[in-house]
Amino acid sequence: MSDSAVQQEPAPGSGKAEPTTSALEAPAKRSGSIAARLFWLSATWLVLALVATGFLLTDLYSRALDSSLSQTLDFHVETLTGQLLETGNPLDEAVVLADPRFERPRSGWYWAIRGNDGRLFNFSTSMVGIDLPVMMGPVDSAGRRTAIVDDAFGTRIRVVERTVTIGPDLTYRIVVSGNLSEILNLVENFRGQAFIVLGAVGVMLAVMSAIVARFAMRPVDRLSRAIERVREGESTAVTGTYPREIAPLAEEVNELLRSNTQIIERARNQVGNLAHGLKTPIAVLRNEARNSKGALANVVQAETEKMSTMVSTYLERARLAARTSVVGKKADATMIMLRLTRVMRKIHPDVTIAFQRPDASLPWFRGDEADLEEMAGNLLDNACKWSKGQVGVRLSAERSDTGTMLLIRIDDNGPGLTEEDAQKVLRRGVRLDEKTPGTGLGLDIVKELVDVYGGSLALKRSALGGLLVELRLPTARLGGLSRPAAA
Repeated sequence: MSDSAVQQEPAPGSGKAEPTTSALEAPAKRSGSIAARLFWLSATWLVLALVATGFLLTDLYSRALDSSLSQTLDFHVETLTGQLLETGNPLDEAVVLADPRFERPRSGWYWAIRGNDGRLFNFSTSMVGIDLPVMMGPVDSAGRRTAIVDDAFGTRIRVVERTVTIGPDLTYRIVVSGNLSEILNLVENFRGQAFIVLGAVGVMLAVMSAIVARFAMRPVDRLSRAIERVREGESTAVTGTYPREIAPLAEEVNELLRSNTQIIERARNQVGNLAHGLKTPIAVLRNEARNSKGALANVVQAETEKMSTMVSTYLERARLAARTSVVGKKADATMIMLRLTRVMRKIHPDVTIAFQRPDASLPWFRGDEADLEEMAGNLLDNACKWSKGQVGVRLSAERSDTGTMLLIRIDDNGPGLTEEDAQKVLRRGVRLDEKTPGTGLGLDIVKELVDVYGGSLALKRSALGGLLVELRLPTARLGGLSRPAAA
């Protein structure tokens, strides 16, 4: 089924020539989005800061209300003290507080005037059914005693007591209390409202943080798209203006591209020099061996033939590797296959080639146009040679977890291959058929190019009865180019 494939042999002392993978070729691992990291970091900090702010505001509000209550109670104590000193009699009707809260039972606002012995002389209307505790212990710098207790109805109250002496023998204790539970309820309500407001502020700040993170990452996205355009063949260098934090990265990428081009050019020159340097001595040895007779001449001639074959093979490999290593090439597989089918119809007029043209969404081949022509041309030519008059060509995109591949299917109604033969012809250095004439290096070159591009080649049984060849190659984007409407 092939034309003249070149015999390939492994390098001396290496057994089978197996492809090796350098540690530098290991794919980079993705560890998440920078924008997402910035968002979650800022969001976490916002949550902690807003929660702390909520508790701080609640504590400040609680302190302010408690201080206000204490000042109110001190005012009422001073009022009763002034009235008592003015009248001299705790039972006088003038000794009273006008605040209506002291008239409402179970309000938590109470006042009373006791004697030093604990006898109750006067009290507020709200104090019916309860008794304020007798304060014990030392007085503070203002001459008062304070305490927080629960009344008979379970209301938390703050109590302030002050001792007043009238004359040498009359000592009274003035006790005033305020409802502390009201303050605690106000603080709880304030805390709930504060956290609702701070939560709303946090949501707005989180949205703003996400917008800022996305805006800050735009230059990185632009750089990524610029590098992708280079890889897809739309540009030869990374272009654009970037912030000073990532501008050196763009410059290094461009420098790497320039260095890669220089290395490839030097490799091509060295390959050419090596070809000229080796072929001439080998040709001289081969000619001398032909003109001589004897066992030694036969051995020299046989070995120089092998050396010539190996040199040609590995030089061709180097040439292909250098040609396909250039970043930024792509080709329209549809147009190439249309061109090849037209050519093959002229070369093989007795063969009917059915080409199912794909739609415009088919991705392009990421590589050199000449390489795709060489691969697909060899496979299509082989199919035409071995078919019984019918060949089919189909193009499609094959999507998987590893990405999208360009799938070229070429099948015929020829004799085909057994599974064992199909596996055998895909090994390196195996000749398929030396009797059938052909052009180029045949299937071996196809396999070399497929390996260089990281694609795959599979031989299967065709629905037409012959051989089905499946060629998978890397893809590039269309890049906004249009195709002709007809073949």
